[in-house]
Amino acid sequence: MKRADRLYALMSRLKDGRLHTAEAMAQDLGVSVRTIYRDMETLAASGVPVEGARGYGYTARSAVTLPPLNLTERELEALHLGLAVVGESAMDDLPDAARSLSAKIEAVLPEDTESAPNSFGFATHLFAEAAQGFAHMPAFRAAIRSRQRLAVTLSSDGSRRVVRPLQLDYWGRVWTCTVWDETAEAFARFRFDQIATLNVLPGLFVDEPGKRLSDYKRHQS
Repeated sequence: MKRADRLYALMSRLKDGRLHTAEAMAQDLGVSVRTIYRDMETLAASGVPVEGARGYGYTARSAVTLPPLNLTERELEALHLGLAVVGESAMDDLPDAARSLSAKIEAVLPEDTESAPNSFGFATHLFAEAAQGFAHMPAFRAAIRSRQRLAVTLSSDGSRRVVRPLQLDYWGRVWTCTVWDETAEAFARFRFDQIATLNVLPGLFVDEPGKRLSDYKRHQS
């Protein structure tokens, strides 16, 4: 029996709510007791609500199993942002639950071809420095709508830029902003969590040929 099949068999057995000894499960599955101990540790680390201990027996608490869901990019963005907020809060054990949930989502998200694996992992990157960037999202979104110039400082290199915000994109694991960088006189895109500070500047900008979002998209095509 493959290990994945064995783990599924163990998980199904534990869900009956009764106590199962490692010895009995090992005998039924044709493996050693030590193997069952390792399998229990694996199931617990994977989020299965396993209870018990060596020499005592194991069972699983009731858990909610959701059917497969198809999420839009906007729905995944909302879920991602919500987990980040809860993960950085001080609400009892909810941050731990948010981290656990993000790990499960990360495990089933498709990999993109532009980012190296684990570069912006849902479970690791999300609760690290990303929360600082999330605080600037409302101001950035409002600036896009009102055509407000912004002064941003990037934590990646400490540089200060005066930018015209054009677009905020979500790529399944990370947000990026597209701007016209008045400091460099060029289009720029950077990760939103790299924004250390953001300040709204007085005065609005007007669309100018060569500095619009449509110009950026045309250059990228």
